[in-house]
Amino acid sequence: MKGPLFYSKILLFGEYGIIKDSKGLAIPYNFYNGALKIEENPSDDAIASNGHLARFVIYLKNLQTEQPELVSFDIDQMQEDVAAGMYFDSSIPQGYGVGSSGALVAAIYDKYAVDKITVLENLTREKLLNLKQIFGGMESFFHGKSSGLDPLNSYLSLPILINSKDHIEAAGIPSQAQTGTGAVFLLDSGIVGETAPMVNIFMESMKQDGFRAMLKDQFVKHTDACVDDFLKGDVKSLFGNVKQLSKVVLSNFKPMIPAKFHDLWKQGIDTNDYYLKLCGSGGGGYMLGFTEDLEKAQHALKGHKLEVVYTF
Repeated sequence: MKGPLFYSKILLFGEYGIIKDSKGLAIPYNFYNGALKIEENPSDDAIASNGHLARFVIYLKNLQTEQPELVSFDIDQMQEDVAAGMYFDSSIPQGYGVGSSGALVAAIYDKYAVDKITVLENLTREKLLNLKQIFGGMESFFHGKSSGLDPLNSYLSLPILINSKDHIEAAGIPSQAQTGTGAVFLLDSGIVGETAPMVNIFMESMKQDGFRAMLKDQFVKHTDACVDDFLKGDVKSLFGNVKQLSKVVLSNFKPMIPAKFHDLWKQGIDTNDYYLKLCGSGGGGYMLGFTEDLEKAQHALKGHKLEVVYTF
């Protein structure tokens, strides 16, 4: 058995802010993917994945018992397939902020949800919010609490614009320039991150008046402006706002930036060669970089692993 592929995602803008109703923009990233499989001679990784799936099935069984109005699954078939050795064969790095658990959740929903909402139907705002809620409930197994956005992006394989908690929509993004020098890239920290501890730090910080004011007056303001600029293709304004966002994050989200990258982060702001921001919850994994001159950024970040995900 081999199921359809589900892709990784990149939250270009909106990490943490969307918890407090900022805008956000997530795009599929087809470089990594995963699929449900059954093989006669599974590897050690496949056997480990199968064990995770067995625990996930128990969680989903409880979820549909506790919230029957939310979603229901063909649990018997799922249990039968897991007993036969089904696993999630994935190239998506875990703990890197590119949606590894989201792709798994999308694959399970696609295969086992009863009366599922499909990507082929007219995806009204109501249906998108319903899907996001279902995926949030499912993915909470992995992170304690999930917005459901990562699985939604992976399931639909479309850019998703988050206007607010209750207003999301599929979005078109400007075509990439094949000959441009500007780029968005992933910078590998070489460290695996964990979402739950980072979110806990953020929620603790939100108890402080000063942090809440910074989030509203600076972080959300620049995040919203970046989303608007990116969708309009206003590259000049985008880089101005990304620089401001990079400064705000370095000053106020230091626990989410691996310590050995603090100087490199500041160097980008000081030289204008590149600007870094968080990719997902931070704490390790990938960081996102924006540069108007990719060659210059590659030279400045020599010795680090970069992956280009979008060109201007």
